[in-house]
Amino acid sequence: MNTTTGSYPIDVLGLIITILLVAVAAGMSYAMRLGVHRQMLWATLRSLIQLLAMGYILKFVIEQNNPWLVFALIAVMILAAVQITMSRAANIPRSVMPSVLLTLTASVILQVCVVTELIIRPHPWYAPTVLATLSGMLLGNVVSAVAVAMSRFFADMEARRYEVEMLLSLGATPFEAAKPSIVSSVRLGMIPTISQLASSGIVLIPGMMAGQVIAGADPLTAAKYQFVVLAVISALTLMADSLIMVLIYRTSFTAVHQFITTSAH
Repeated sequence: MNTTTGSYPIDVLGLIITILLVAVAAGMSYAMRLGVHRQMLWATLRSLIQLLAMGYILKFVIEQNNPWLVFALIAVMILAAVQITMSRAANIPRSVMPSVLLTLTASVILQVCVVTELIIRPHPWYAPTVLATLSGMLLGNVVSAVAVAMSRFFADMEARRYEVEMLLSLGATPFEAAKPSIVSSVRLGMIPTISQLASSGIVLIPGMMAGQVIAGADPLTAAKYQFVVLAVISALTLMADSLIMVLIYRTSFTAVHQFITTSAH
């Protein structure tokens, strides 16, 4: 233990105990026939491997302190986020992938320009400890919100098929016909993000703040960082949800404003 900073590094024994705790929980799932033990064990193993791999990658990028490496890492993260978004969203056409890429890229660029350069102002400006970690946190939230919003949009449009066709026949534009689905999709995608923002503090100490405090950071400084991250992520997630809806709603219509069913995509 580092008694100077008050940090408490986790050793191999700590990781083993953590995995054993998950194994016990999975055993309970198996005994109670809950059916989630395999998914839980696989997700835990996958998480451990991915996080340790990212830890080594971040350590290398930080030590090199090269802006090209930082942006190369962020680019890889964005491409991986696109793939994850497409796999999480149910019953969506593959043609929306470029729109997802554009949305995620725009979100990261806004995060870099606003959060990194205007709020935190690190030195150097491309500090890997700030750019890479914040980009990862942002993408994690945006991926979930965008995937939920897209799934809801196409499902809702299919459920409103006759209503949409009637609106089009009465002279409504594709956007006017799709607007109720767009609104409900954005709202659904934002529910977890807004809930986390509203409950943070007394009810919930978020992961970033808790990690900083455990690592020895000043609690007030950690609270300020956590607020900035949560507030900016909420704003950028709403922007991302809105942007992806604007980009993809046209895929539900032909060039002559006819509705395309999900099965026809």
